[in-house]
Amino acid sequence: MRKDIHPEYFAAKVTCNCGNEFETGSTKENIRVEICSKCHPFYTGKQKAVAARGRIDRFNRRYGVNNED
Repeated sequence: MRKDIHPEYFAAKVTCNCGNEFETGSTKENIRVEICSKCHPFYTGKQKAVAARGRIDRFNRRYGVNNED
C-alpha cells in the first residue's frame, strides 16, 4: 500500500432520527441518518401487511372474486 494516500478511518457513531445509535467504521466520525433498521418498514414489518392487503383487494375487485365465504 502506498503511504499518505488513504483517508483516516474512524469508529463512527451513527445516529438515526428515531433515536437509535450504533457504531460502524467510516471515514467520518459522526453520521446522521433519517431511517435505520429499527424504524424502516421493511425490517419492522409494519407496512408490509398493509401494502400486500391493498394489492390483494385490488386483484379481487379486478377479477370479481368474492371472499365473503
